[in-house]
Amino acid sequence: MTDSPKPGPADHIDLLLDDDLRAFRREVRAFLAAAVPPETRERVDNGYAATKPEIVAFLKTLATRGWVAPGWRREHGGPGWTQLQRFVFNLELARSGAPTVPPFGTSMVGPVLYTFGSAEQKARYLPGILSGEDFWCQGFSEPGAGSDLASLRTRAEDKGDHYLLNGQKIWTSKAQYADRIFLLARTDEGARKQHGISFFVLDMDTPGIEVKPIISIDMNHSLNEVFFTDVRIPWDGLVGERGKGWDYAKFLLGNERTGITNVGRCRNQIARLKRLARARGLGSDGAFLTELARIEADLTAMEITEIRLLSARPGAPSALTGPSILKLQSAQIQQNLQAMIVSALGPMAAARGTEFLSSFENLDGLPPGFFDGAVGEYLFGRAASIYGGTNQIQRDILAKMALDGRA
Repeated sequence: MTDSPKPGPADHIDLLLDDDLRAFRREVRAFLAAAVPPETRERVDNGYAATKPEIVAFLKTLATRGWVAPGWRREHGGPGWTQLQRFVFNLELARSGAPTVPPFGTSMVGPVLYTFGSAEQKARYLPGILSGEDFWCQGFSEPGAGSDLASLRTRAEDKGDHYLLNGQKIWTSKAQYADRIFLLARTDEGARKQHGISFFVLDMDTPGIEVKPIISIDMNHSLNEVFFTDVRIPWDGLVGERGKGWDYAKFLLGNERTGITNVGRCRNQIARLKRLARARGLGSDGAFLTELARIEADLTAMEITEIRLLSARPGAPSALTGPSILKLQSAQIQQNLQAMIVSALGPMAAARGTEFLSSFENLDGLPPGFFDGAVGEYLFGRAASIYGGTNQIQRDILAKMALDGRA
């Protein structure tokens, strides 16, 4: 059984919610308690990534309540929740040890399709996202075109009745599992490099697509290179207008940078870090306690900021800067917290793998899997300041908004 600390009925976040949101939170919490199998909860809570079968099973359960895509309006098949309901839902998801809902369909390509796609594209692709049956991946970054995405070289040549795609994408998360991909490719040249880029959707079993694994520093396979060699994209694979892909990408990335604060997971990890500190005799270490207090204060401030931003009127200036603020701060908090946990583990952080777990002493009832999972989470977490737009890019956006009001 997992030892994850469970929030009480009146923990601090309730002070920021009204009665309806508190009732909604209790409903979500009760649902998740029954929806997530104990073995899945324990694995995820210990820092291991959920397997594809675990994710698929959880998505099917969410689909029975219509909760797969919490950000979608009712007319598109979503629950029609408010921004604050979505915040509460995401908070409880993270605190419950549930598998992470893949964002590529629900938060990224889905909103692009129902906003800019044709009626045929909506009918073809949206149901599979809502049912949890279709896995998507994102084909944006390329070698030499990561943060400078507009420098991409992948090209889609208009052949009359189809486009012919050639090029390469990199750091493509979960491409080895994906049924479909959405991607950017250059279709025309323009006065600016942002011009002439188009947005496409494509089945991953299309001939000419090759996926090669990238093993990351945590020794896991979640990233990939994807190669396209004379891949035929059907004419209806173009989303929206040709050459407008850069606008659609900015729309998509605004969605990607919301809901990634991971406040719930951080709350659980802080509670575990406190238990670990007691067991390791760090309760009298002034420097350690000061850093822990700073992280906890920063987390609370970010939580309040997220609620404030989500409560703002539509079109408020914070709608432009808010995603960058949250992305930047959340990456820093998660990395600092993960580093503290590894530091508190001490020599135990050097031994990884199940064969070592039985040799670990029982530290304040923490499960042995936590030690191994915490190190893997720390290693993978180095990417938090890169994915979704690097920290440097977020600072550039905020600086431009502060200096001349443009992003």
